Amino acid sequence: MKTVPKIKSPSPELYQEDCVKGMRRRLKPGEVDVVVTSPPYNLGIRYTRYQDRRDQDEYLGWIEQVGCAVKRVLSPNGSFFLNVGSTPQNPWVAYDVANRLRSHFTLQNQIVWVKSIAIPKYSIGRYPHILEDVAVGHYKPVNSERFLHHCYEFIFHFTKTGHVPLDRLAIGVPYQDKSNIRRWKSASSDLRCRGNTWFIPYKTIQSRDTERPHPATFPVELASMCIRLHGLDKVRKVLDPFLGIGSAARACQQLRVPFVGFEIDPAYLREAKRALQKTGLS
Repeated sequence: MKTVPKIKSPSPELYQEDCVKGMRRRLKPGEVDVVVTSPPYNLGIRYTRYQDRRDQDEYLGWIEQVGCAVKRVLSPNGSFFLNVGSTPQNPWVAYDVANRLRSHFTLQNQIVWVKSIAIPKYSIGRYPHILEDVAVGHYKPVNSERFLHHCYEFIFHFTKTGHVPLDRLAIGVPYQDKSNIRRWKSASSDLRCRGNTWFIPYKTIQSRDTERPHPATFPVELASMCIRLHGLDKVRKVLDPFLGIGSAARACQQLRVPFVGFEIDPAYLREAKRALQKTGLS
């Protein structure tokens, strides 16, 4: 039997540099096809270098600068996936960020990243493998009589035109009712569009310091789903302006697509490189 050679993953480009300056210096106009990132939310999160409590107008102005830099390097049919969260005490942050970018991009899709969900058995219907109430995922507890636990964040899918074709079935799910495959003309296989609610829980960790040494990460699977949704055959390069500990970089190495990322904190950058080496992907 002939052995098929293993395709070597492209080496990620990781820079300790301010992302706005880095994009201007190192990336050409239209060079990037997918941007997947999660900027600081201005909610007072304790990073080691960045001060996450700025004047709101200053913060939104800075976000707009980042958005303009992204717009320059994004290809005409590129996708910009922006993950932004909020808190019950400050629920407008994500909307303010999205609105600040409104004059520069079209909001083509709004995705809800569900971190935790509870589903009572009586609402499920006849699903033979689900025998009782289901509560899965990890939420951020809220100690308050006024607010609910916070179980989701937004992913805003920005494009330049609003008309970018997507590979929806690349992250599709099987039909629960298989009769739909025969009934619906659009159902050519046992796979349908997932929709705009994505349940992606964090992995359980024993130590935040050693297993998740960053206060605000997103799962590798989230970045992978964004990239696959855009369409792997259309991806020349993926960018994460806020690299953190490298979730998007790890997703790109698994998918074998070129990646470039910027991070101002040397400790987080070292952790990103360590994670890539640990998984044998760099």
